[in-house]
Amino acid sequence: MKISREEVEHVARLARLALQPEELEAMTGQMDAILGYVDKLNELDTEGIEPTAHAVPMENAFRADEVKPSIGIERAQQNAPATDGSCFKVPKVIE
Repeated sequence: MKISREEVEHVARLARLALQPEELEAMTGQMDAILGYVDKLNELDTEGIEPTAHAVPMENAFRADEVKPSIGIERAQQNAPATDGSCFKVPKVIE
């Protein structure tokens, strides 16, 4: 076994989890299985394999920033319920 019940209890305490004894047993077995799988992955020969952040090459999907004219104050305020000059009027929030 790669992980002990005491270690699982410690992790549960750090995570502020109140686990029942049967949950502790289940978690111990599950975490042991996870660590066993990680050990199996560590056996793979990764010599010469370049680390990647994505499985496929990605490029920026966003358009380039361009300066364009805005829609204007009148058009922006067209559907506003209330305005005051170039400002939107909103109800008072602080009492």
